[in-house]
Order: sequence, then structure tokens, then C-alpha cells
Amino acid sequence: MPPEPGESAIDTPEKNEKYGEVALKKLVMAAAAAALGLGIAGSAPAVAQNTLLYLTEDVPFTLDPDGRGSTHFNSQTAWVNLAEPLVDYAIAGVNDEGVTVLDYANFIPKLAESWSFDADTLTWTFNLRRGVKGCGGSTFTADDVLYTFARGKSISGATPVAWFLSSFANIANFTPAVFGARAAAAKAAKAGEPAPAQDARVLGPEVTKVDDYTVQFTLSAPSQMLLPMMTIFGLYIWDSETMLANATEDDPWSHKYLDNVDSPSFTAYCLSEWKTGEEFIVEANPDYYGKKPYFDRVIMRRVPNSASRVAILRTGGAQMTETLTPKEFDSLRSARGITVAGHFSNNTLMFLVNHNVPPFDDPRVRKAVALSIPYDEIVRISYFGKAHQWPGLVPTTYPGYVEPSIKYPYDPEQAKALLAEAGYPNGEGLEQFAGAFNLSYSSERESTLGPSATVIRSALREVGFPVDLEPMPQAQLADRRSVKKDIPFSLYDQSRPIGVDASYAVILYFVSPAKGGILNMTNYLSDQIDGLYYAQKGEGDAAKRAGMLAQVQNTLMDDLPWIPVVEYKTQWAFTDKMRGVTLHPDNNIRWAELFMEE
Repeated sequence: MPPEPGESAIDTPEKNEKYGEVALKKLVMAAAAAALGLGIAGSAPAVAQNTLLYLTEDVPFTLDPDGRGSTHFNSQTAWVNLAEPLVDYAIAGVNDEGVTVLDYANFIPKLAESWSFDADTLTWTFNLRRGVKGCGGSTFTADDVLYTFARGKSISGATPVAWFLSSFANIANFTPAVFGARAAAAKAAKAGEPAPAQDARVLGPEVTKVDDYTVQFTLSAPSQMLLPMMTIFGLYIWDSETMLANATEDDPWSHKYLDNVDSPSFTAYCLSEWKTGEEFIVEANPDYYGKKPYFDRVIMRRVPNSASRVAILRTGGAQMTETLTPKEFDSLRSARGITVAGHFSNNTLMFLVNHNVPPFDDPRVRKAVALSIPYDEIVRISYFGKAHQWPGLVPTTYPGYVEPSIKYPYDPEQAKALLAEAGYPNGEGLEQFAGAFNLSYSSERESTLGPSATVIRSALREVGFPVDLEPMPQAQLADRRSVKKDIPFSLYDQSRPIGVDASYAVILYFVSPAKGGILNMTNYLSDQIDGLYYAQKGEGDAAKRAGMLAQVQNTLMDDLPWIPVVEYKTQWAFTDKMRGVTLHPDNNIRWAELFMEE
């Protein structure tokens, strides 16, 4: 049934248009906290009994997933611990290292208690949990869900993560038309004219409130991706009452509030103190609907030097750390009182070859490079055995992954034969491509990537490739790899598809930018891949869709948009009494899942 008129400011599509006006009317300024650039959440308890000290290489610099830090790992850590999803993945079990692993085929209730799908109308219905309180005392209702998706569709932030996830899940009207609407509104504003009457950025009947505790989503085409996308931080649910209270006329969606003050939601922890560049402190939400966290207080402290984090952990000065080098993790395995544990998920080492830079525009040359890489040696020397050759271009743990029939074992003789076939016998003639064989990687990650780069240089030189190493600053490398896209030849290990499905990796890395591809780093273009991706996206038959994804993966391995090198374990080091360490697709620890063995 449709919502009753007058129930709330976000009950109907017409009222969604008035968010800015509502925000102004409800404005409660937090000027002091915003001016200081740190947040104090007064609802958190003052006394903490059990404290977790978690050492990281950085702390959050924003709490807005749609903002300027969408790819900043340590900001993501805050997002997943200060906000709550409607659903999450079920637990599959515990591996032999003590890490809890998830079941990507099944889901558990979080803010939604139950859900159902009507295939005839392509409608999902979610029944919401009652009696849930946020850190500021707000009560969770359907209004918070509508606000969350209306904010995502507004594409008002620096990076439209929520819009992308909703579009990927085939929620109706989350289409590229929103970008045209934004451009039209900007053009009208510049000309001093009224904004267009129809605005594709306004949430409509695709997400509707049935009553205070029931919400419906309508899809544009069959899709199996709505529940998986809801597990990703970009679609975690906001406390709309607090967000609207901190809106301003020029910032109706409270991006500045999230950048500087707090992240209001309905989860296990509340922000207590935030010192940008130093530490981030949360305390348990006394009104949390779920199980009370073991740790009353969590201190996320910035220690950028990984060797320093190792030393602090060894002396018992902290209980847990992350993002160490493979060598450091290996060194801690024999340390008294410390456990190193992990699991394979979506961490990979990839070898990027630019299709716009000769001779990598020749598939024979790309394949010769792939056959020249000593994968087992890299696993042994660089990852101390905690990796394996990556046989495809999709994480092997993901639904929809198939092992491609096309493989590239270490075979230098076959590599030489392909080079000769391409017109470069023993590498003769490759010297004409000055600079194309400078192997780039992040200089800040020298201790992790340097050993692999050295092994690859030696192996490729033996085949005839004139490889030199060219480490460069991460900022410069990122600009050239993701913006200019002019890096010819590089190693990269800091990108992972956090949407758990083979198709998510395809749209992220391999679909043409003109067709909606997100992070196509090697200028790879394929009409066949574009067509197959969109065909499977709207395919309701699971078997047919699986066949299309298998075809995509085999085609990619024949084309080699880039070369898969290894999959390596996501690992953490922590006190040996720690339990509850769980591997999520974004690789961020949920502090509420941790506890100490008494």
C-alpha cells in the first residue's frame, strides 16, 4: 500500500524534492566541532572497561563513503564500524588459522529482519527491525532507508559510490541519467535560470515506504546483486534525523558534517574522539540492538611505519595490527604471544600492460610476458609461501568465478617462441620502444613490491625483454595509472573488487569506459566483453548467466587486459588471546566481532 500523506519528509517522491528545505528547517549547527575538524559524540559512554588498541598506518580523514576518500582504506575501516547495513553475509565457518570466513551465498538479518522477492513485479520487500536506537538517540525507521538511497541518487558527493552500487544491483531509475540532470541543473544555475522541472537525481517510486517498518525496492531488470551490494559500506544506513539536523543550504546532504564531525547510524560503536592524522576513538553504543561488544572502547592509532607497529605489538603495547609486509608477518609467526592469521579473498598482485603502448598492443607480446613470469619464485621469495599463482582475472573465491581454460604457466621457451612470432626473436627490436619496458611500482611499497619486481626483471631479461625498474611516488603513479592512463608497464597490488561476484570485477576493470567501466587502467577495449557484461546483468536465469560469465573470463584470459600474477592472503597480527577475527570482502576488521579468550 502507498504511504499515508504527511507521514514524513521523505515518504513520497514529491516530498523528496524538498530535502534541502527540510534540512534547513531542522538545522542544528555543530560549528565548534566542524571548526576544529574533529568530532565528539556526546552519546557515547564516558567510562570504558575493555579497550582495544588497534595500530594502523593511517586513521580516517573522512567519514563519507560518497566523498573524497572513497578508496582510502583506513577511512573505510571507520565506515564499516560506525554504520550498519540492512543485511550481511552469513558465517561459513572458521579456517585452520582461526579466521572466520563468510558464506557469500547466504545472508543474515541486520537492520532488516526479513526480506522477500516478487519475480513478477521485480520487487524486493524488506521488513525492518523495530526498537533500534542510534548513537544520538534517534529511532530507526523506513525514513532512514529512504534517506540513504535518496542521498545516493543525488550524486552530490565527490564519488557516487551509493549510486554505483544501486545501479549495479539494477534498482530502477539509478541510471546515468542522473549525471545529465546534474549537468543541466549546473547549466541553468550558471545562466540564472530555474532548474529543470524533472530531475533524475530525485528518488522516485523505485524505493518506497510502505509503513514505518516496511520498504520496497523495484528493479529495472532481474538481478541477483541487490543483497550483495547492501553488504558494502556505500549502502549502509544513515540516521536521517541527525543527518538532516546537520545539513546546510549549500550542503543539504551533510557531506561536510561527515567530513569533519561524525558518522550517524545505528551500529555497535559511537564516535568519541577524532584527531585527524593521530587517532580515532570509539566507544560502545549502550543502546545497540545486537550483542554487546566485548571491547567497550577501541583506539585506532596511526603508526605509519610498519616496523614500528611490529615492535609495539611484540612488546605487548597493542593487541592488533594490519598491513604489514609479507616479511614482517613471517617474522611474527614465531613471536611469543602473537598470532598471525589470514585467508585468501581478493588481494592480488597484477601486472598492468598498456594496450595503447606498443609493443603491448600485440597480444603475442602480452602472452610472452605472462609466460616469462616465475610465479612460484615470487610466491616463495616475496610472499613467504602465503600466496599462489592467480589463474584468472577474477578472485577465485567469488561466486561466478570459473577457472579459465587458457593458462599461462612459467614457460620461457614458449615465451621466446611467441616473441619470435611477433617479430622480435630473442628480444631483438624491442629496444626501439624506449621507456615501454620501465617496470613501475609504488616506491612507498618498495619492501613489499620490490622483491617481486626484481624477480620479474631478471626473468623477463632472460627471455629478451629489456626491463628496467622505475619505482615512483604513489601519488604520481596513481595519477598516471588511473587518470592519464599512460603507464606502459607496472605492478599493482592495492586494488580489489569488494563486490563479491565475478561480474563486479568485470565492470570495475574490463568494461569500456564509454560503456560504464569504472577503473579500466590499461585502455582495454572489447565490444564482446561489453556486450556479454550487459547481457548477463539482465539475465534472470542463473545457469545462462553463469555461462556468460564463464565466456567473459575465458575471453579475458585470451586478451590479457593485464596479467594476473598471484593471489595473496589477507593477514593480521594480534595477541594470541584474540578471537573473532573475520575476513570481510573489504578486508576491514569489524571491532564488534572481536573478543578475548578469558
